[in-house]
Amino acid sequence: MTEDDLTLANQLCFSTYHASRLLIKLYQQALQPFSLTYPQYLVLLVLWENDRLPLHELGDRLDFGSNTLTPLLKRMELNGWLTREALLSDRRQLIICLTPRALQQKPEIFAAVKAYVARQPFNQHDYQTALQLNQQLITQLQRLLP
Repeated sequence: MTEDDLTLANQLCFSTYHASRLLIKLYQQALQPFSLTYPQYLVLLVLWENDRLPLHELGDRLDFGSNTLTPLLKRMELNGWLTREALLSDRRQLIICLTPRALQQKPEIFAAVKAYVARQPFNQHDYQTALQLNQQLITQLQRLLP
């Protein structure tokens, strides 16, 4: 690498960071009518795929630490999106469950997100290519880190 390769404009880390922030802003616009934040939307996505998950499994799937996940889930519970239930066999283990509200609003939320994402400049092929390259990058980076 030359010194010119180390400019901000040539940094993949900055480029992906910037793209991520812009995508999150796009999603936040779609989620605003539901009073959802982007991280809350990610929690809902996981639970819509598999409801009634143990707290640790939800954290693993999202790659959120407990210091991020716990206050997020408390706010979502207060707002009626989910419940946190202790297992009778082990009160220390929490099971995270969707509420009827979360299940009922899923189609509306998906429609809103779909409408905003459709405004992005990618066609379906480019979107899938970008997603595939990003997933490859994630996989390769995970191998490098402990």
